Amino acid sequence: MKVIGIIASPRGKASNTLQLINGVLKGAREEGAETELVDIYSLDIGYCTACGNCYISGDCTLFDDFPDLFNTLMDADGIVLGAPNYIDSIPAPLKAMFDRMADAIHCQMFSGKYGCSVCTAGGSNHGPVVEYMNHALSSLGTITVGGVGVAMRDGEEALSAGVRDSVELGKKLVSSIRGECNYPEQEAALLQRRDYFRQLVLWNKDEWTHEYDWYRQMGWLSPE
Repeated sequence: MKVIGIIASPRGKASNTLQLINGVLKGAREEGAETELVDIYSLDIGYCTACGNCYISGDCTLFDDFPDLFNTLMDADGIVLGAPNYIDSIPAPLKAMFDRMADAIHCQMFSGKYGCSVCTAGGSNHGPVVEYMNHALSSLGTITVGGVGVAMRDGEEALSAGVRDSVELGKKLVSSIRGECNYPEQEAALLQRRDYFRQLVLWNKDEWTHEYDWYRQMGWLSPE
């Protein structure tokens, strides 16, 4: 079992968010998972140009680090996203990663994976940022198991409590991957989303040949 953490903070080892994501990965390791941390600020992730080539061929016309990052995520059983609150949203490099995943969203390529998110904020609204990152994971087909947010204005004790909560979140993530937790509402919602995209792909099958082939190979062309 492998859990990948994506840290989206420009502060390197001084990042408060990094302490939370390391807590999640620690909890995952304590439950037997192999973990890896990826600093998205160390990668070259270009902006999506909306050319649509990924729908047609599965390939991106940009040449950068995104394909390797995507393959790393595809090989993972669990995904942890960590980002500070930047004007009630996420830093640009993480948003650039999400924007490059339109094909993966159409094809629900993260089906069967589990994920969670962590966030720190100077003052407030860390909760909505956690929700946004988990929503992005869900859009890809992932079942999300929770999140941790910390307002740094509440001091070091709040951060320490957040780290402890993050360790427990990592344990829950691994437990969920093992099938020890059930998420029937999310599973039903994901099936509905997949059916929506199935119809979209069928309507565009003559043009979106790669995506049509994906649904055919996955056995998803017929409604559930």
